[in-house]
Amino acid sequence: MGAVFSSESSEEKENKREMALEKAKQIASSSPVAVFSKSFCPYCNQVKKLLSSLGANFKAVELDHESDGSEIQAALHQWTGQRTVPNVFIGGKHIGGCDSTVALHNQGKLVPLLTEAGALPAATHSA
Repeated sequence: MGAVFSSESSEEKENKREMALEKAKQIASSSPVAVFSKSFCPYCNQVKKLLSSLGANFKAVELDHESDGSEIQAALHQWTGQRTVPNVFIGGKHIGGCDSTVALHNQGKLVPLLTEAGALPAATHSA
């Protein structure tokens, strides 16, 4: 009876997981900042609002709008150990979630990271 509930073989599921992991890694490495998010998540929205207020160039991947969103989220958990969203990468490096991103900002470390990653223009002169 199990086949009635799932037509996918374990091999097909593993293939989907591997493809989702490759997709997540490609997005994280090809964008100065990648935010794996869900459109309805207040913590995700807080991080996106913070990045926008800083003028950062970032790519938001709304997992609830992606056909393979649940696979990507599972792949991110496997890769980073973080199950929740937002899942933030700066310069291809895993930063963490909302608390980690806000903490970096409060410590004055977020803007330098964003600048180094190319998400913010470098200052043309010192103040």
